[in-house]
Amino acid sequence: VMPREDVERVAALARKFNCWVLSDEIYSRLIYSESSSGSGSGDVSSDSASNSATTSNADDDSVFSIISLPGMKSRTILVDGFSKTYCMTGWRLGWIVAPKTLAERVKLLTVHSVGCVAAFTQVAGVEALTGPQDSVVAMRDAYKIRRDYLVDALNAIPGVTCAKPAGAFYVFPNIASFGVSSQELADYLLEDAGVALLPGTDFGANGEGHLRLSYVGDLDTLRDAVERIKTSLAKFAS
Repeated sequence: VMPREDVERVAALARKFNCWVLSDEIYSRLIYSESSSGSGSGDVSSDSASNSATTSNADDDSVFSIISLPGMKSRTILVDGFSKTYCMTGWRLGWIVAPKTLAERVKLLTVHSVGCVAAFTQVAGVEALTGPQDSVVAMRDAYKIRRDYLVDALNAIPGVTCAKPAGAFYVFPNIASFGVSSQELADYLLEDAGVALLPGTDFGANGEGHLRLSYVGDLDTLRDAVERIKTSLAKFAS
C-alpha cells in the first residue's frame, strides 16, 4: 500500500510538471490492519461509486487517495471496479472518477468502441454498491487469515523470504537465493510441483528474484501448495 507521504510526493510532481495522474484503486477495500476484522458491516452510501475518491488513511484499513489532495481533482483519473471487492471479475464492470470534460470524451470513445454495459450487469453493480457489505468484510477477513498463514509458511522454507502485504491478495516472496531467474523457477515449480506461480518479471524488471502467489484459494489448497513448493525447492537446492 502506497504511504500517504509517497502519494503527496507524486501529487507535488504532477502539479509541478502539469501531469495527469491515473490512480488505480481497485484494491482499496481490501486493506488489512490489526483492528480491521469484523468492522464496517453496514450499508454503503448512495455515493458509493466515488467513495474511494474521498477516503483518507486516518484508519489503518483505508487507502489515502491522491484525488483528495488540493489541486488533484482536476488532473486525476481514479479507476475502480467490482472485480476485486465484489468478486465480479467476469462481469467486466468498473468506473472512473474524472473531470467532467474528460469523462464526456471517455464516454464518447466507449460508446463508439464497445457500445455499453449490458443492463443486467449495471443492475448487479448497483446492488453490489448499495446492498449490505457484510460479505465484503467477511471476505477481507478471510483473506487476512490466509495471508498470515502463507507469509509464515513461505518464510519457513529455506531460501525463501516473504514480506507481509498490507493489501490485495497476493504475496511476493524473494527466491533470489536459488540462483536462477524468476521465470526459470516458476517453470520448474509448475512442472515439478504442479503449482502455477507468476514470475516477478511479469510485473517489471525489478520483479526479478521474486514470484507472485495469490491467496484467493482456500486454506486447504494453500497448505497443499506450500507443501509441494517446499518439497520441490528442497530437491532443487540439493
